[in-house]
Amino acid sequence: MVTDGPTPEESETVSRHFAYLTDLTEKGVMILVGRTQNNDENTLGIAVFEAEDESAARRIMENDPAVRGGVMRADLYPYQIALMRRSSE
Repeated sequence: MVTDGPTPEESETVSRHFAYLTDLTEKGVMILVGRTQNNDENTLGIAVFEAEDESAARRIMENDPAVRGGVMRADLYPYQIALMRRSSE
């Protein structure tokens, strides 16, 4: 993840990354997307999403403009919810 003064090209890639994730969120694919608030070598972002299978999940990850452009690195971790808080409604 870019943590120190992005180049104009990196800024453009990050903008496309945000638009990609926004689109997937609006389509109901993304459950949550965010990043840690530190801005150093330990900074990381997390995207939790639903996919039909691991192959589909990998395509979502690898099609992210920031991953394709080498601005961010991504790892895929299949995940299953064990517990979840109840809605406050």
